[in-house]
Amino acid sequence: MMPRFIQDELQALKSASLFRRLRSVKGEQGPTLMVDGREVLNFSSNNYLGLANHPALSKAATDAIGRYGCGSGASRLISGNMTLHEELEIKLAQLKGTEAALVFNSGFQANTGIIPTLIGDGDVVFSDALNHASIIDGCRLSRAKIVVYRHCDVDQLEDGLKHAPRSSRKLIVTESLFSMDGDEAPLKQIVELSERYDAMTMVDEAHATGVYEPDGAGLVSQWRLGERVLVQMGTLGKALGGFGAYVAGSVALRELLINRCRSFIFTTSLPPVVMAMGVAALELIKHEPERRRVLRDNCARVRDGLARLGYSLGDSRSQILPLMIGDADECMRLSDRLLDRGIFAQGIRPPTVPPGTSRLRITLMATHTSDQIDRALAAFAAVH
Repeated sequence: MMPRFIQDELQALKSASLFRRLRSVKGEQGPTLMVDGREVLNFSSNNYLGLANHPALSKAATDAIGRYGCGSGASRLISGNMTLHEELEIKLAQLKGTEAALVFNSGFQANTGIIPTLIGDGDVVFSDALNHASIIDGCRLSRAKIVVYRHCDVDQLEDGLKHAPRSSRKLIVTESLFSMDGDEAPLKQIVELSERYDAMTMVDEAHATGVYEPDGAGLVSQWRLGERVLVQMGTLGKALGGFGAYVAGSVALRELLINRCRSFIFTTSLPPVVMAMGVAALELIKHEPERRRVLRDNCARVRDGLARLGYSLGDSRSQILPLMIGDADECMRLSDRLLDRGIFAQGIRPPTVPPGTSRLRITLMATHTSDQIDRALAAFAAVH
């Protein structure tokens, strides 16, 4: 018998305009795709550099299947460290300029495992109010005291650090490029505070990896903070076009995670095909810097065009453009009207974003053409 609370929960979601459904999409994750049976322009993908359908990744994947098969067998501590694990981690460490790197199965799995490895009961973790759900859950799993500071508010962060017990471990966790707002964390100030108050710093570079110079290494590298940040975490499934995640840092950090991080120890490792795609993607972002340039140009063009139409995009200067609406129901109506005009731009509602801040999350790719951008801006003008 179906418990009554399940239907009650679903009805409550529908009444609040927060009910979600999975849309049927066909085709590759490119600038266009099929949504609910019709071709539309895709402005809802994290495939920022257009690598998800790049021939080099496809070839790497098929070659890896032919050589290594499909599965990895077990966790790396059980079935062993495959040569592709080592190759991918060496390349990631080179990209990030760190001593070592360690691959995880997803960004969510990495964040929920790393944080409880570094801190525990009696310690304090400082988390930006708009951090990703995986960071929030990692903080909760750690059993440390959680201090949430206002978004990018370094003054409030410092106040919290001042009042933290001296004997406790202290960890500051932030995204470098925030996934729903597209703005950057004040990394230099955060690192300076961590050093002043003897705290560790962990930076989630999921949406910055591959996008920012030098060589797509991310914002930590762009600000030359690598040696001052204990943990750099990122993903392979956004700008790098594949799947999985990584941690970059010292050899000692890597060894600690191998021995203590539950989300690494107790899971089957990534399959060879995924790691081969990661290796290929790292080569592409190194040798095809023009993709980042085109992405920046596309972002500027759409950002300026939407601003001229009177849309509010917050403080974003990145490939993530949050078109702020506020009301969840109004947000989804706008998303539907755009879809009717051939534009796939997903509405983002609570609990993904705070109540009253529902928005369309518009994301750009290096592979969007000028004509496609013109068509999108025309559609936004028509529904405004």
